[in-house]
Amino acid sequence: MKEEHRISDAEFLVDGMGYLTALAKTDLLGDLNYSERNIVEKLFQTYTMRIGRFHETWNGSQPSAERWLTADTAYYNHLRSHQALENQPPIEALEQEGSI
Repeated sequence: MKEEHRISDAEFLVDGMGYLTALAKTDLLGDLNYSERNIVEKLFQTYTMRIGRFHETWNGSQPSAERWLTADTAYYNHLRSHQALENQPPIEALEQEGSI
């Protein structure tokens, strides 16, 4: 790191259990917040389910699998509405937010 930072400005995201205790022993505070973690875990759960379905039904070649995965990713990010994003596709939500 090329910049200096104050330790009091640091934010630690932990899984709970012993980590909060470890932070407290070093006079640091921790915040137990699962909201971002839950979103990521739900995404992995969705992809795991889709990969399972893919393996159960696919009998094509590797290039056709790559085309299918590319099409699925495009659908998921550009066309499929997401309830958590006020029924917008992720790309539209990011554009409105100004993140893109």
